[in-house]
Amino acid sequence: MILNHSETQLIINQFGKNLKDSGNSSVQIALLTSKINRLQEHFHTHKKDHSSRRGLLNMVAKRRRLLNYLKTTEPLSYTLLVKKLELRK
Repeated sequence: MILNHSETQLIINQFGKNLKDSGNSSVQIALLTSKINRLQEHFHTHKKDHSSRRGLLNMVAKRRRLLNYLKTTEPLSYTLLVKKLELRK
């Protein structure tokens, strides 16, 4: 469920300030969201893969922590990111 290099670079270009801005909270959240979506597709065919499900839950928790951090430090950036990634409805 690892993203390939071109997908990662595309996400960094879209959400980061420059090509090497992979540490930005917005970029990390976008990368985690992409991995989470890919894992959810995996679980449609592999329902009993419990070890990967544990990894999914860890990723969701990390994304939640990053979202909380972004919400407190940069509220405008948080709302734009949530709309762009379609996380809240």
